[in-house]
Amino acid sequence: MSIDKPISKTSFALTTPLYYVNGLPHIGSAYTTMIADAIARWYRLSGHEVMFVTGTDEHGQKIQRTAEEKGVNPQEHCDRISQQFQDLWHKLDIKFDRFSRTTASNHQAIVNEFFARVQKSDDIYLAQQQGWYCVACEEFKEKRELTEDGFCPIHTNQKVEWRDEENYFFRLSRYQQQLEELYTKNPDFIQPESRRNEVINFVKQGLQDFSISRVNVSWGFPIPDDPKHTIYVWFDALLGYISALLDENDPPTLENALKKWYPFNLHLIGKDILRFHAVYWPAMLMSAQLPLPKQVFGHGFLTKDGKKMGKSLGNTLDPFSLVEKYGSDAVRYYFLKEIELGEDGDFNEIRFVNTLNADLANDLGNLLNRSLGMLKKYCKGVLPPITQTDISEENEVKQIGKSLEKKVIEAYQNYRFSSLCQEVLNLIRSCNKFIDESQPWSLYKQGEQKEVEKILYVVLESVRFAGFSLAPIIPNISNKIYTQLGFNFDFNQKDLGLKSNISNEHGQWGILPINQELPKAEPIFARLEVPENK
Repeated sequence: MSIDKPISKTSFALTTPLYYVNGLPHIGSAYTTMIADAIARWYRLSGHEVMFVTGTDEHGQKIQRTAEEKGVNPQEHCDRISQQFQDLWHKLDIKFDRFSRTTASNHQAIVNEFFARVQKSDDIYLAQQQGWYCVACEEFKEKRELTEDGFCPIHTNQKVEWRDEENYFFRLSRYQQQLEELYTKNPDFIQPESRRNEVINFVKQGLQDFSISRVNVSWGFPIPDDPKHTIYVWFDALLGYISALLDENDPPTLENALKKWYPFNLHLIGKDILRFHAVYWPAMLMSAQLPLPKQVFGHGFLTKDGKKMGKSLGNTLDPFSLVEKYGSDAVRYYFLKEIELGEDGDFNEIRFVNTLNADLANDLGNLLNRSLGMLKKYCKGVLPPITQTDISEENEVKQIGKSLEKKVIEAYQNYRFSSLCQEVLNLIRSCNKFIDESQPWSLYKQGEQKEVEKILYVVLESVRFAGFSLAPIIPNISNKIYTQLGFNFDFNQKDLGLKSNISNEHGQWGILPINQELPKAEPIFARLEVPENK
């Protein structure tokens, strides 16, 4: 099987984690998936073929125990929670291409074939495992990692359990040098830099082999030649990225799964599972003699009102309620604009509402409404016979718009959504300033019709360009902008970029059509009420 091939320049494949179905989806998993969706949307708009994989991780002791507590069988529990994730992604307008489930019938065949490849490399052996185990993490913990009273540092309400059992192990220690070389030769493999440094420091301390099987756990796949053992949930789950690549009618083989989209350009994850993706996963792939992903990006944690979120604190943030109350574009915009990707971020409802009102209702929405009102009054609602060549190169708004063309591309390619939003807002605010300073109402009274038309062209074209630039983040608002400017576009249409040269044309400042009658202006984002007692 030969699959060590370069990724096509016209394709881009990315994943979120496969989310663990122990409980309902939370705002952290929504955050990751909104980011991934914005990246996928940008590459689609740019004319790339895109494979966006998300899904659910459904095996392990934690799931088994949770199902028992609820009095249902594990599969029934998994089906219910997995559907909740899909429902939330739908509400957030997330356009994934594959939804991977590790209980899918074709996944086991991929896991077994991969296991056999690693076994053939002599990287699996049987030994005794002793140590403290956190069921919530599905991971053994070193004693130095635990709190003084013996609790997991991540799941502080859950005491670890002592395990002394026979397990199959993966020879992770064999790959220490290769991993260190990987990090040195490919500095972008782990991003951002702070995460990269964490991983390098961890690996430098010396890698230990890790157990890849469990006993007394029935919910999972049995080891092919030793059914007393169940394959460790993480060994199983990471392969869900690969089994997701199988086409519906393909026999479930690695060769079929890897034939087009593999290796992935990006695994987007939370920093809490960085070790599994940046250490264990590449070592497993090396053992199986498969190409490595191009990049693992570990983003930060979310807090609420400056405090860690948790059920015990009673301050969780329900993503279903949030999107129901404010709409998908509002939620997407806040989390991508207000949190620098890679850093920790905070949600505060008053700040959330104030940000959306200031940026989307006041700056962007009012500018479009104001400009269309003047177009109706001064040009009878018809776009003037002006093109960008009629606009002086000295025009400050045009300069900002033209300089933004390259910045938008670089921002999406480097996942700098916060700075992207700020740059677009700068263009919008420069338009409001331009209107106030040029005073088209006075020029109209003076009979300077051509100058009025130039002003309106500059402003309306800048709003269009802002709408296009933000479409991967706020697709529904961008649709409204485009509709009111006379375009028949749908930014929720997956193949929009592949069908046309939209990014080459619409990603430039200065393409507003001429002599086109525009529909009546309508608000693109209604002001939100500031919540009380928050």
